Amino acid sequence: MLKKTLRAAAWLAAILAVLAICAYLYARGFGLDAATPADPLATPEGLAYLKNSVPAKRGRVLAVVSSAPRFPGTQKKAGYELTELSRAYYVFQANGYEVDIASPAGGQPAARIDDDDMRDVDYAFLNDAAARRKLADTLPLARVDPSNYAAVYFVGGKGAMFDFPGNADINRIARAVAERGVVGAVCHGPAALLDVTLANGRPLVAGKRMTGFSNDEELFLMKDARARFPFLLEDRARERGARFEAGPKFVDTTVVDGRLVTGQNPWSTWSVAEAMVAALGHRPVARERTPEEHSVRMLAAYYQGGLSAARAERVARFDPSLVLLHALVAAMQWRVADAFQLQRLARG
Repeated sequence: MLKKTLRAAAWLAAILAVLAICAYLYARGFGLDAATPADPLATPEGLAYLKNSVPAKRGRVLAVVSSAPRFPGTQKKAGYELTELSRAYYVFQANGYEVDIASPAGGQPAARIDDDDMRDVDYAFLNDAAARRKLADTLPLARVDPSNYAAVYFVGGKGAMFDFPGNADINRIARAVAERGVVGAVCHGPAALLDVTLANGRPLVAGKRMTGFSNDEELFLMKDARARFPFLLEDRARERGARFEAGPKFVDTTVVDGRLVTGQNPWSTWSVAEAMVAALGHRPVARERTPEEHSVRMLAAYYQGGLSAARAERVARFDPSLVLLHALVAAMQWRVADAFQLQRLARG
């Protein structure tokens, strides 16, 4: 009996070893090990597109981050998304705008940093002494004079769902900027806009095309989101009369309605910031797209026109891991055809 058990265990170990080798060889086919890792020592001086910064000083942009470090009454982390701040920060800076950082409470807010999401630009921000000084002592919103700013940009992160809505200073600042400048927000950041009213008493978003973190995205990541958040962003936007536009999950979707610019998720950060620059009347500084952005474009083309359309968008420098992530999401939702096609797209 013991010999049979040992023999069975040996066969099982051999089968698992073969499967592991096959999985490794299959994964190598996607070139994941060839991807250039992000450099934790990156600096702003090394960012190519900052070398093309416009020499003119065009004004100031106020970036607003959440002061809520956790979900109320729990230890679950909230805060703001660092990548949604850092990438927009340098877009504004390259296009001639100095960026001030503010938060409801002022001081140093809690950032959410996921190593898997970090790229050179994000590490450059962390290694930027001037940016770090601003983050260490953000302006309290109560002290902000909106007349100093051409635009206001609300950074996402789950904390925004708790201390942005109903904030009197956000209402004051967004209303004043909306009258003459540009209002932008990304991911959960549009929660700041939902209770803002204009001078005529009308909600800022009423009748406006906008987007934000969609119900599909929220409920996919957090099944009990309706219980954990005071509301879902998409639901509340529609209640306020917004013409909410939700794109495919986890793909760049940026909506521009006049001087209101909103992005659906973290992958919309670059396009939101550049659309804000355009809404301010300037052509954004040329910037080489990141491998992640190329992957997002491929995915958007896939969801719109299928595999052939996605392959038409393919370039040498793309991030196959992001495409594979979408394949995994499709498999988890039993969208077998999409899962199969997306892994083909990631492979080539």
